[in-house]
Amino acid sequence: MRSLVLHKTDKGKKYSDLFRIEETSLPELSDDEVLVKVHFASLNHRDLWIAEGAYSKIRLPVVLGSDGAGTVHSAGKNVKNFFRDDKVLIYPCRNWGESEDFQDRSFQILGMPDNGTFAEYVRIPQSALYKIPAHLDLSMASAFPLAGLTAFRALYTKAVLKKDDTVLITGSGGGVSALALMFAVASGADVFVTSGSEQKISKAVSLGAKGGVKYNNREWSKELLSLTGNKIDVIIDGTGGKFFSDFIEIGSYGARIVSYGATLGYPDRLDLHKVYWKQLKILGTTMGSAADFRGMLDFISDKKVVPVIDNIYPFDEFCKAFDRMGNSEQFGKIVMKINTGE
Repeated sequence: MRSLVLHKTDKGKKYSDLFRIEETSLPELSDDEVLVKVHFASLNHRDLWIAEGAYSKIRLPVVLGSDGAGTVHSAGKNVKNFFRDDKVLIYPCRNWGESEDFQDRSFQILGMPDNGTFAEYVRIPQSALYKIPAHLDLSMASAFPLAGLTAFRALYTKAVLKKDDTVLITGSGGGVSALALMFAVASGADVFVTSGSEQKISKAVSLGAKGGVKYNNREWSKELLSLTGNKIDVIIDGTGGKFFSDFIEIGSYGARIVSYGATLGYPDRLDLHKVYWKQLKILGTTMGSAADFRGMLDFISDKKVVPVIDNIYPFDEFCKAFDRMGNSEQFGKIVMKINTGE
């Protein structure tokens, strides 16, 4: 089978210097595993950061990729619920643990250290496979696992989103933020976004957002409060940095601020007086449990949610896919077509 193998990491190198598509052996299955023929796999920033060496405990060589949708090729003797050619979606987390509140210390994500979905075939425990919602094709389904799971847990498990909430989703355009927008709109919430691009704000509005502001404007927070009528109940953020301090200022009394990432680093200040006086909730989250994943799929099926796919690239054009994500040009998910036939 063909696999996209990462052999070295370096932020300054071209992706063609770091990866090679090469022939590898089909994985051997245990009795409880399924060999999935991967039709489509989508990129996450995690893949980019690993390639740049910005992750701990990287083991090389490795096949990256946490998101994948495909069909069952073969299965171990204990597998009872999946049959050849079944269309399946992969739950990307491993060893979540017993608590729904947080992951176990042994928690891992598919695609490092274990080989992931950037290959024609991948072996998956049957417990991590789910049938694809009927209204989705395989390319659409591949966009959901990691980003959708993160967005769903942030909105519903952590923020406990309500229909009459006003929601701010920062950094519009990324995979998590795009899916968080679609989930929140499907729930009936009023959604606003921030972005560095007017084009991305316009795209968010076309998907149901009520409006948005450019975060590189000095008065962005005042502009946002004017748009929302001084009401922001939920903030979903993956950036952190200097903007996090502003969330304390603009959040309404009792607001829930959910952080799923910190691409801009630490906040420069944090007004704890306003945190307690406004009775704010600051909540951390990452990925999600199998129950969250099941809940996400049920929600997607009920609301008929269809993801925003930015581009689909042939497997051989993986460099273009990585470059587009590295340049922050995308709105929605970047997908690679691994196997032909769908």
